[in-house]
Amino acid sequence: MTGSDSIRHVIFDLDGTLVDSSAACVDILSDMLAERGGMGTINPVVARAFMSRGGMDMVVGLLGEACTDPVADLAEFRARYQEYTTSPETVFPGVAQGLRRLQDAGYVLSICSNKPQVLCDRVLADTHLADHFAIVVGGRAGLQPKPAPDLLAAVLGELGAAPQECFFVGDSELDHEIARNAAVPFHFVTYGYAAKGWVPHACATHATFPSLIDTIVAHRRRA
Repeated sequence: MTGSDSIRHVIFDLDGTLVDSSAACVDILSDMLAERGGMGTINPVVARAFMSRGGMDMVVGLLGEACTDPVADLAEFRARYQEYTTSPETVFPGVAQGLRRLQDAGYVLSICSNKPQVLCDRVLADTHLADHFAIVVGGRAGLQPKPAPDLLAAVLGELGAAPQECFFVGDSELDHEIARNAAVPFHFVTYGYAAKGWVPHACATHATFPSLIDTIVAHRRRA
């Protein structure tokens, strides 16, 4: 097989693509804010805009004046996240069933996320999604976060796969950029954390996870 007929891997972003992590982040940061005597609250709608900006920007932006040491506050946030139990109800509709359909169709599934590795593993375990994935690559020492190529290159290396053998599925500008730069065909889900009004180019776009799955499974049947 050549070209698109050779695609046998589907690589997913995690936050905003499979799991709505915004509520967990708001819960943790709200606790931090309250313990510091903060009188304000974190608006969940406003918080969603920070979800794809990276942990540092999110912590600084949502803690506001209560953030006195960004590096230490980010470390505290991540330590609390390791103790936080992510509800399976935060999985986007149709994800668990859709992942099974992809596996049944013969695809190998992986994760490529900026979320620290230990948090990726914890969230996937909490939400009962871990068993679907052959490879999980999260933030690690020595690997730069998306949109740098490091994380996706690590996934491809662990899979032993070429870019043309994969689809990449994500919800943000960072995902689109890393896939485009690596020449991996990209599928964009619109329900995640992309900036309002941002429209990707030269890729498939899906309003729901089931519609994404229908498209990828149909591709496999045609191939």
